[in-house]
This record gives sequence, structure tokens and C-alpha cells, in this order.
Amino acid sequence: DVYEQARGYLASDQASSALPTGRELFPGRRNSRGIDLQYAPTLLTMTEAVMRSVPIEAISLIGGSPVRSPSIDVRNPARLGDSVGSVAEATADDAIRVVEIASASMRDWDAMGVDARAAIIDRVADAWEAAHDELAALIVREAGRTMLDAHLEVREAIDFCRYYAALGRTQMKMDPLPGPAGESNELRLAGRGVFVCISPWNFPLAIFGGQIAAALVAGNSVVAKPAEQTPLIAFRAVQLMHDAGVPPDALHLTLGRGETVGRALTSDPRIAGVAFTGSIATARAINRALAARDSPIGVLIAETGGQNAMIVDSTALPEQVTDAVVSSAFRSCGQRCSALRVLFVQRDVADAMTAMIAGALRELIVGDPADPRTDIGPVIDAEQLALLQQHRDWLRTHGRRIYECELPSGLKGHFFAPIAYEIDAIGNLESENFGPILHVIRYAKHDLDKVIDAINTTGYGLTMGLHTRLDARVEHVTQRARVGNLYVNRNIIGAVVGSQPFGGEGLSGTGPKAGGPRYLQRFCAERAVTINTAAAGGNVELTAGLAS
Repeated sequence: DVYEQARGYLASDQASSALPTGRELFPGRRNSRGIDLQYAPTLLTMTEAVMRSVPIEAISLIGGSPVRSPSIDVRNPARLGDSVGSVAEATADDAIRVVEIASASMRDWDAMGVDARAAIIDRVADAWEAAHDELAALIVREAGRTMLDAHLEVREAIDFCRYYAALGRTQMKMDPLPGPAGESNELRLAGRGVFVCISPWNFPLAIFGGQIAAALVAGNSVVAKPAEQTPLIAFRAVQLMHDAGVPPDALHLTLGRGETVGRALTSDPRIAGVAFTGSIATARAINRALAARDSPIGVLIAETGGQNAMIVDSTALPEQVTDAVVSSAFRSCGQRCSALRVLFVQRDVADAMTAMIAGALRELIVGDPADPRTDIGPVIDAEQLALLQQHRDWLRTHGRRIYECELPSGLKGHFFAPIAYEIDAIGNLESENFGPILHVIRYAKHDLDKVIDAINTTGYGLTMGLHTRLDARVEHVTQRARVGNLYVNRNIIGAVVGSQPFGGEGLSGTGPKAGGPRYLQRFCAERAVTINTAAAGGNVELTAGLAS
């Protein structure tokens, strides 16, 4: 009986060994450790870690030596009276000095070999995993992320390290190439030189750590320049990397402003490349700075955000759509590159869909992310808050309100209540609005291609969502959409390292995709070696064949 056979199989050890567990989910590397934040003791442990978090004094580290200067206070964006620590910012002169040291150390780091470098980066992952609660607590306080978001970010940073280490072990080995008898051909990958890694405040550990890990595994020395809003997380992460075995001469930390430290680094002729995540305006400035140098052509790996859209047709499941929309548009206070900005809903079902979305927004809790009940924390700073308030004023004049959340009284931080408004066209939006704002546009069934064209015309191409139960429609949109990541019948955030490589095209980035199989190679120089084996007295394989 098939049912008895199935029962016996499921009760045996064979069944459990056939299905990989969470830690063994991905071949070639260990998965990061997950925790259940619905389990009260676990949640209590994380809450206590936030409460125990003490102020940190962050300083630039050049060759492992601290660079001291007058300190600037770093405040919790959710509680402006809470000092998370202080930062001593570097100068343009410090940037010149750090490149000199990084250039001198690169050869030794590259010569170490990929196996040794990958082993060190694996130890970095272990160190970050051991410090999970400390790092997550710092993300909550300095970046204003909820506990769930902070936990998932630490996991992503760990996964980046292990993924790139595993990738390096396979991709950076000597690769024999075909050729005629009498010669051998090999392709080798090596480090390019000094890479500058410039990371954003919205993923202050995951993107910061992922850029650095890839550059180091590839054999480059690294100068890391984190966002000025989140220097403390970067400082603590680099401390742990040095403790795990990354040589201080191979990884340097420069804390400071983009217009001073960043500009000095990207214009330095000794820089081999820049890995950057941030705005399109800054990416263009970096590109111009690299091109203007009288030096070897530099590499730019840029990821720059998007005007991300989701299309919902009349066959979609309303509850599934609502869950996907709310998480995509409002998780992390809408401060994700991948966050949903524009929702296109087929006119036939728009009234019911928007009513359900409004109901879900009504249930969101805005507050201090240190409170485990909070769904939506603060935006990062006063400048970002002012931009969102300005756009809200525009929507109140030019849009039709679906729902505006209310801010609880007594909040003492940079809070912006989530809102949803109908507008007439995606072309009415002049730029990306980086926060918890959802724009909704109704479309007629026969206008699907016009919707896709309008999305493509923005020039951005990062993420897109599609909700439909029609396979033909999935294929049609897949063929026509010009985006880096298309998600069907789910949310459009939370790309998984190794499974959903992340990155866009057009105004959304240069590629290759982070967390994907081609990312590491962009940090490498390719070198082909051809040897005339006949010149040494004959081809051993050929003469062996003749003898037989």
C-alpha cells in the first residue's frame, strides 16, 4: 500500500536526511543561523541586547592604527535624546595616505591564495554570527531598523561572506582551456588592486560587508567608506573582521563625508575600482571621477535604486496581494532599494484591493524599533524626513488619498507615517521617494502593455512584482519587463543570497548582481597563460599516445 510505504519512509531517518535542513540548505556553504522572533525567550534576549548596547567611539582605521580627530555625536533616529556613540571623521589627507598603504599591501594579500583568503572570510562570518545580538542591537539603535529587520540583515551579511568564499574556491582556480597539441592554455583570476567600497545607510552591515567580502576574496585590498549616518556599525564590523584574521593592511576603514573622503578616494589614480550602492547622482559623480583620472581605467560596480512597480490583474488573490504590497512598500519604513513605489491595479478589482490595503495599513504600529511590537520605525535623518514631507504635501494636492496612518503622540525621532495615494501616471513622479509612500495607479485590462512601457520608460530597472494566476501573462511580462529582479505572486523585497541575485539595469545599476555567480569576477583581473610545450622537447601527452 502506497500510504503505508509513505508512512514508513517519513518515520525513518532516510526522510530527514533526504531533505536538507536550514543550515545545510545551500551546497558548498553553511546557511546563516535563523531565530524565531515569535518565541518569547528569543525575543526577550534580543530586547535585552538592545537595552545593554553601550555607546561606541568609532574611528577610522588605517593599517590597523586609529585616526583620531574631533568627535561628532551619533544619535538614535528613533529617540534623538539617545546617544548611540560618536564618530571621528577622516580627512582628504587621510584618504591619500590610506590608498598608499593599501596599494603596498595588495600584492601580499593576493599572493596568499584564494583558499587562505576564503578561509579568513569564513571566519569573519563565524565572528559576525557569534556577535549576532550585539550587531543587531546596534542596527536597531543606529539605523532605526526593527528587530526582525536587524536580525535578517545580520544573516544576510553572514551569507554574503560564506557565499563569496565558496565562490572564490571554485571560480578562482586555474581553468584549463582547449587548444592544439603542443601547447597548454590556462585562464587565471587575480586581484585588480585597491578597491574602494562605498556603502549606504539602509543596509549598514549587509551591503557594507558583502562588498568588502567579495573584494577581499578576489585578492584586492580594500578601503571601506560607509555612509556617514551609520559609522558605528561599520566600525564594529571591521573590528571583528580584523579579529577574525583579515590583515589590517588589507582592510582599512575611512569614516567621513562623501564630499571630502569619498571624493578624494574615487579620484585617486591608484584606485583599481569602486563598489558603490546609493543614489544615481552619486554613481554618476563617481563614474566621472574615475574617467577623469590619468591612470588605468577603473571598474565601477554600482547599484542605484529604482522606481519599483507591481502589477496586479483581476485574477490575483486579494489577501496575497495585500500582504505582498504592505511588506514591499512599508517594511523597513520603505527604506530599501527594492521597496515598492508604484502599484498598478486592474480597474475591475481596484476598489476592493485598495480598501483591503487601507485596512492593513490601519493595523500598522509606528514606533521605536526597540519595542518588539513596532512594525514601522523612523526614517534615517531630518533631511530624509523633510523630503518625504514635501512629497506628501504634493500628493495631498495632486493625488487621491487611500489611507494615511497617524503618528502616535510622544515620539521623539524622525518619524513619518505610512501613506498610500492614487495618482494618474508613473510619469508624474520625478524621482524615487525613499520612504513609506505607496502610489497606486488604476489601469484597464487591455492596457497591460502600456503599463509595462510606462514602467520601462522611467529608465529604472531594479525590481518589479506581478500578481496573476495566468501563466501566459507571467511569460508575457517576463519577456517585456526590463528589470533585474522580477517577483511573481509574492513580495519584491528580501532577495536571498545565492538564490535571488540582486541588482538592476539602466538607471538602477551597472551589474553584476550582488549575491550572484558573476559578482566576484568583476573584482578580478583575467590573465591567460599560453605555453608552447613542444619547445621543451615535445608534448608528453602526445608522445605517450604514440608509444602506446
